[in-house]
Amino acid sequence: MARFELKLPKMGESVAEATITNWLKEVGDKIEADEAVLEIATDKVDSEVPSEVSGILVEQLFGKDDLVQVGQTIAIIETEGGDLIPVVKQEAAPEAVAEVTKTVDAAKESVATPADFSDSDKFFSPLVKNIATAEGVSIAELEMISGTGKDGRVTKNDILEYVKNRGDEPVVAQAKTVEAPKAVQASIAVAQKAAPVSVNGGDEIVEMDRMRKLIAGYMVASVQTSAHVQSFIEVDVTNIVKWREKNKSAFEKREGEKLTYTPIFMEAVAKSLKDFPGLNISVDGDFIIKRKNINLGMAASLPNGNLIVPVIKNADQLNLVGMAKAVNDLGGRAKAGKLKPDDTQGGTYTVTNVGTFGSVFGTPILNQPQVGILALGAIRKVPAVIETPEGDFIGIRQKMFLSHSYDHRVVDGALGGGFVKRVAEYLEAFDVNRDF
Repeated sequence: MARFELKLPKMGESVAEATITNWLKEVGDKIEADEAVLEIATDKVDSEVPSEVSGILVEQLFGKDDLVQVGQTIAIIETEGGDLIPVVKQEAAPEAVAEVTKTVDAAKESVATPADFSDSDKFFSPLVKNIATAEGVSIAELEMISGTGKDGRVTKNDILEYVKNRGDEPVVAQAKTVEAPKAVQASIAVAQKAAPVSVNGGDEIVEMDRMRKLIAGYMVASVQTSAHVQSFIEVDVTNIVKWREKNKSAFEKREGEKLTYTPIFMEAVAKSLKDFPGLNISVDGDFIIKRKNINLGMAASLPNGNLIVPVIKNADQLNLVGMAKAVNDLGGRAKAGKLKPDDTQGGTYTVTNVGTFGSVFGTPILNQPQVGILALGAIRKVPAVIETPEGDFIGIRQKMFLSHSYDHRVVDGALGGGFVKRVAEYLEAFDVNRDF
């Protein structure tokens, strides 16, 4: 038998750590090669860590909600045959060893015969049973431990935490009706506190999920960091609407991709950033970093309803077909929860489509450390004055608002307003005879 160290893989530029959100496999479970072992979360996306080998999970070195550095060993997998992969273990402090030895000895003295866990209706892994036997934990106690594993299973960390909190004297329970120890009662109280709470028989208090907490923190930090100011401009996109309606079927037939308005708008933004490089910067303290590449972030929805900002790298180098493929790929993988950490790194400017939700315009918050973000409003049919050589007349046009938020610490009104005006000019000058 060989032992394989499952390490936290590198997950993209600037990602150095991740939080374990869920173990998909428990100690004693069989694992196939490329099968997901656990779920992790970075400050950007959630993902799974697969096993590189087939075998049996024999040890979890970290628990749920633990922070792990890239390259750290997070689990040990026992495989059939092969060369032994050395497992580096940390030496425990002498005091800790003595304390554990004392606890184990006390448990052994107080338990006449090993507990028969086959009488329990609940599943316990071999490792948990061994720890319970060594620590003198009875069936009744074990069944009362609130498990954090899959389907409420009791993990190694759960039983070790229980043993740690109950003190040196083991509790030997003879019946399943025994009163729950204080440690278990405390865990039940915490679980009840975290569950939705009904207020006055109607309202509920529900704790925010991890992603929402992160978003909340980023938004507050952004407002506290930057002096936000906005510029708005109305754009006539009638030609774009007509061109898309005329070409969307042929585009999908030839390219195998749906043609939405987003890549057209992204194309105009990328061109405008080349004209106004003062918006393609970031701020680091008292220093301004001029970004060489134009990497456009696009706000997208996650399966749980939260928003994330995947990045189109080198957007100014893409034609309309390339832009459409990039937009559809990132948007589709965001909805499916399949984004990788690197997909959300390196953005230099962000675009968000508030028109998707019917909003006419919005005042988006900056995606730090970027200094600008553009909101695309809903396209609406409106009556408008049309100027012609023969005179002015009223007609029905397709119009929308562009809302530009920018960091007034480094972007003044002339630059911020000039940029969004240039985006509008590119959109209104759209060539209705162009090919895709």
